[in-house]
Amino acid sequence: MAALSFDSALYGSLLSDAETAHLLSDAAEISAMIRAEKALASVEGRLGIIPQAAADALVAALDAAFIDPGALGEGMRRDGVAAPALVAELKQQIPSEAAQWLHWGATSQDIAEIALVLRLQAVLDLFAIRLDDLIRTLARLARTHRATLCLARTRSQQAAPTLFGLKCANWLQPLLRHRQRIDDIRPRVLAVQFGGAAGTLAALGSVGIAVMDALADELGLARAEPWHAARDRIEEFGSLMAMIATSLGRLGADFTLLAQTEVGEIGFAGAGGSSTLPQKQNPVIAEVLVSLARFAAGQVGALHQAAIHVNERDGAAWTLEWLALPPLIGATGAALARAREALDALRPDAARMRANLAATRGHVLAEAASFALAGHMPRADASGIVKQAVAMTAVGDQHLFDALAALTAAPVDWAALKEPLAYLTSAQSLIDRIVAAAEEIIGPITP
Repeated sequence: MAALSFDSALYGSLLSDAETAHLLSDAAEISAMIRAEKALASVEGRLGIIPQAAADALVAALDAAFIDPGALGEGMRRDGVAAPALVAELKQQIPSEAAQWLHWGATSQDIAEIALVLRLQAVLDLFAIRLDDLIRTLARLARTHRATLCLARTRSQQAAPTLFGLKCANWLQPLLRHRQRIDDIRPRVLAVQFGGAAGTLAALGSVGIAVMDALADELGLARAEPWHAARDRIEEFGSLMAMIATSLGRLGADFTLLAQTEVGEIGFAGAGGSSTLPQKQNPVIAEVLVSLARFAAGQVGALHQAAIHVNERDGAAWTLEWLALPPLIGATGAALARAREALDALRPDAARMRANLAATRGHVLAEAASFALAGHMPRADASGIVKQAVAMTAVGDQHLFDALAALTAAPVDWAALKEPLAYLTSAQSLIDRIVAAAEEIIGPITP
């Protein structure tokens, strides 16, 4: 097995996706750090903190700069952060008269954190698009199966009739909230980090705050005070990643059970095969959603551990964050990609759903029978009769309602009660409400 499955040519197609991996790449990080240095030079030139000519030369040189990630590796090992080696490499590509003004008043963590925030911004943008797509797909599926009867299962047991459309709508529900959370956290997470060596802005004197605020504006980030050791922004971001992944894991878990041979209510086009059992169609794409979710849930715990910083800067805590955050983002990005593929491949089997419902011989209609009888007698009496009928029909092939008709002369239309769709109108209304909520977030959902 590869040391890092997300980067593996063998495992990556299952556990990773190219777009998210690119945002987490060395090249993307270096590009973001250069962008931060360029913005700092622009701001400081505009404010007269460094010569305007030097600022212009820095911006031009940084636009053309190229850094090989391998050139920073030794410096990273030595310094525990990439910025010092980056600045040294950049100075070799900048005119000598301007090079002295590069990185003026900044500390390494400022540049690293700004680069991180810029990449988190791109992650949120990408994941918002993917969530919109999943929301739209699930909403359409919910509408399509608004009248498709199936079994609801509680605690792994057959419980009562429901609608497959409501299952789809319930898979959709948390995604709607996650989509709103993405917008909600932007002002808190996408905030500038600029504080100088000890978070005091001392190197810039009285203009430090002006530089900090102008840098935020230049990069399109929220203004903020230095937060080197206050990692709640990263914790909040990571928690949202894990929540997205676990919601998709729930989808995968349900898919896995519904695709089980004995249930067979869904299938997947192109399902995985076995090397020795040709009849098998393994729900690999659903299983991997569960695995990615469980992995993400574990990583966010490490991220919370990494938030325990000591004093104004903590190299050990910061390094732990680097270990935990990228794979957490990678797992979430992969989960979003695999969920879309799973929905594309999904094949609901309405006939099998009906057959499984019929195979219960009315036992899952016991609740409906109890309430129907309670219209003609005390509820306790109605419940007692239904329990007696359930016991009578526990074995054999008699339908629950046939036993009830023999036990009581109550004028219940047992034939009509056998058709659950008639009393699932509230379930259909719930589907409509959830789909309407989706449209409020992402706009009209066409067939």
